[in-house]
Amino acid sequence: MLTWVLMPDHWHGMVELGRSTSLSGLIGRLKGGSARVIGRSYPEARPVWQEGFHDRALCDEDALPDAARYIVWNPVRAGLAASPMAYPYWGSRWREAFVGADTDESR
Repeated sequence: MLTWVLMPDHWHGMVELGRSTSLSGLIGRLKGGSARVIGRSYPEARPVWQEGFHDRALCDEDALPDAARYIVWNPVRAGLAASPMAYPYWGSRWREAFVGADTDESR
């Protein structure tokens, strides 16, 4: 998991796949595992996930930090927080780059 953010109605994530890992298998495990945990605590919250997912391949490693920045600024663009650091439901390999980031003109 390189970068992720949990929004009120969806999840954004950037993952690095291993040679023997398929994206659909990974997403299936993520959705299944989280749905079981949520379902045990909140049985009325079913279904947790919609079927399917949207993906975009990033082949240029230099593009990864910009894609991560786009992902973590989603709560700010949605009006949920003033900055990425003010939103509690996210993580990134490049987290240190966002510490103290109150504004970002590239969002």
